[in-house]
Amino acid sequence: MDEIVEHSRQLIERGSKSFAGAARLFDDDTRASAYMLYAWCRHCDDEIDGQDLGFNLDTAAMTMPPAQRLERLTSQTLAAIDGRAEHPVFQALARVVAKHHIPARHPIELLEGFRMDVEGRQYQTADDTLSYCYHVAGVVGVMMAMIMGVRDTSALNRASDLGIAFQLTNIARDVVPDAKAGRVYLPADWLAEAGLSAADIADPNKRDAVFAVVNRLLDEADRYYLSARYGLPSLPIRAAWAIAAARRIYRQIGTVVRKRGPRAWDTRAGVSRRGKMAQAALGGLSIGRAHASRAIKAPPPRDGLWTMPGLG
Repeated sequence: MDEIVEHSRQLIERGSKSFAGAARLFDDDTRASAYMLYAWCRHCDDEIDGQDLGFNLDTAAMTMPPAQRLERLTSQTLAAIDGRAEHPVFQALARVVAKHHIPARHPIELLEGFRMDVEGRQYQTADDTLSYCYHVAGVVGVMMAMIMGVRDTSALNRASDLGIAFQLTNIARDVVPDAKAGRVYLPADWLAEAGLSAADIADPNKRDAVFAVVNRLLDEADRYYLSARYGLPSLPIRAAWAIAAARRIYRQIGTVVRKRGPRAWDTRAGVSRRGKMAQAALGGLSIGRAHASRAIKAPPPRDGLWTMPGLG
């Protein structure tokens, strides 16, 4: 048994059942690398938030200021990229980066996303929010695509689009609890157009107006989900199925938010186990159509979508 892969698998099984389920559709090698990459991502996220697998407060981590935690993570990550790592999650990252020739810029971009949270970055425009989404999720899509053998810049942009769509969905789902915790990712100019301030997001009496802004955000997410679909034919068939399943499951969370309307945040929106299985099956069916469509005509351009410089 590969102890590093098994440690990574256990972290993901405990902390992200949705990802763990989708990862089972990968072939063995891809699954192992995906486990190791996500274990590092999750560790960094939890370390910054002072959490254990996204749920429980880690009091030991909370004794260290967030900025200091980030600097420690950065130092450990750079050492891992250089092939020097002691902690299992950094050993995992070192293996993934070396095996798949992932440029050092990409793990560092994720940490820059965490820096935005640590510094309390303000998001004035939609572009500001989309930049944040790239740094905390789009770049993970890029690294996952590289694990699957993708190097074409147009396909990497589609992978980034999917990560951005995922994060926009996260923001929509968690907008009220995030605001209560002092984190506001909705563009300030969108809020102003709706007659809202950041302080209004957590006000139960303003839920209709907040929902209107969130609905606009989900419209934006749909543009990125649609673009991401055109990247699926660039992936090996099993990998394409796994990503198609994840795409449909996450997009369904946004559908749940929309259906609930202003009461979307009474309880956390999610997808049932049966619903996930159905979306995974539909994802498998969509792969054949996506490959057939690619054979007939070229995918449409990504006009108007946010693009990280250097990806294409």
